[in-house]
Amino acid sequence: MSSLKKLLEIASVAAQRFIAHDGWAIASHIALSILIALFPFLILLAALAGLFGTKSLADEAGVLIFDTWPREIAKPVVNEMHRVLTEQRGGVLTVGAVLALYFSSAGVESLRVGLNRAYGLREQRPWWLTRLESIAYVICGAFAMLAFALLVVLGPLIWRNILNVAPGLEPLSLTVAIGRIGITAILLVGVLTIAHKFVATGRRSLMAVIPGVAVTLVLWFLAGLGFGYYLDRFSNAYVSTYGSLATAMVALVFLYWLAAMFLFGGEINGTVIAARRVRLQARMREKQARAQRL
Repeated sequence: MSSLKKLLEIASVAAQRFIAHDGWAIASHIALSILIALFPFLILLAALAGLFGTKSLADEAGVLIFDTWPREIAKPVVNEMHRVLTEQRGGVLTVGAVLALYFSSAGVESLRVGLNRAYGLREQRPWWLTRLESIAYVICGAFAMLAFALLVVLGPLIWRNILNVAPGLEPLSLTVAIGRIGITAILLVGVLTIAHKFVATGRRSLMAVIPGVAVTLVLWFLAGLGFGYYLDRFSNAYVSTYGSLATAMVALVFLYWLAAMFLFGGEINGTVIAARRVRLQARMREKQARAQRL
């Protein structure tokens, strides 16, 4: 019971910190930045995949991104994504690809602003250095997405060859199907961990960021179920309100809630770290008081 009370106290303090740090406003900034950065990132994926001689790999990587989205949101966005990725473009060293790289990095910068506030930190580095760091994250993220996509593409092929040699393993085919979900989950955990550990200024241990990552994943899962249920029954409200912009607005609102939950996870970590710091300072004062008495 005391553990539950402690968790509720942490959540309550984190909620207060979220509001005090303008969490809702920062969440809207993150949502808009991510939406603006999304398709430039997909263009960059296509350009990099072209270096390896296959555009289908970028298409598969893009599908991986939307695997965790509710079907009602992901389907129209994926349709546009296919159109973007199948257009013929020049090599990676074109003006368009360079601009795509720059605009994609804006999404990382928005996460940095939100996390710095959540952890109660202030960025001291010059803007151009943090921008270069964000660009590096985007490039590494693009290669990671292509690598994960390669696993997804090659996995079924390898499994079919295994079944040709050992047909008795066919009952395990469901495990291979679940593998795609597992790869997406690993990707999400990795992205969240990197964001909390390295994107915000300063450095934190892995144990210090795990609570916020876990809370964010749980909230995202519930948000996906809830938002999908809502759209399945009330999607006409968006169409009647926003007309042809309904798809973009639905995606923006969904990203807004995801961003708010992401920031709340950061506030959870910030609350726990602050509480540990207070306890450590109290112990230090107690030790000093004992030393003075002796």
